[in-house]
Amino acid sequence: MPIAPLMIEHRLIERMVKLMERHVQTISSSSRADTHFIGSAVDFIRAYADRCHHGKEEDILFRELAGKKMAPAHAKTMEELLHEHIEAREITAKLNHANEAYIREEPGALEHIRLHMSRLIDFYPVHIEKEDRHFFIPVMDYFTRQEQEEMLQAFYEFDRKLIHERYRDVVEAFETTAKP
Repeated sequence: MPIAPLMIEHRLIERMVKLMERHVQTISSSSRADTHFIGSAVDFIRAYADRCHHGKEEDILFRELAGKKMAPAHAKTMEELLHEHIEAREITAKLNHANEAYIREEPGALEHIRLHMSRLIDFYPVHIEKEDRHFFIPVMDYFTRQEQEEMLQAFYEFDRKLIHERYRDVVEAFETTAKP
């Protein structure tokens, strides 16, 4: 089923959330943040949880579901999930900004790091449970076996192209900043 890769991706996201929980505890006990870890967590959420995982959901699964006559409860849940993806992006942007402020030694930055990281820690388990237990499995009934197989192949193709897209963007960003 095409939801299998999505659920496997959830397990890795949960592992990162556990690491973030530990880091919030470290911040609380030491009053110091590891800016490298936070930068890596932001990158993970942006690249893996959002672009890779949410990308497959939004660009493939949700797009295909939009062409189906869904039960109102499923349509409502899909809309909620889309809004939650936007919320996660906003929280992640705030965490990144707080990390940059902490590097610049701005007052209050550590508390903002703790706040936004805690919000992500609270957000992802609830979001993942909603998808895994209340959405993914029931919406598979809208698809034929053939459609499910085609979606699974689309997921694999999405992942295959993603790394090229990611590192093309990295090079282009450096090229833009390196211009005289």
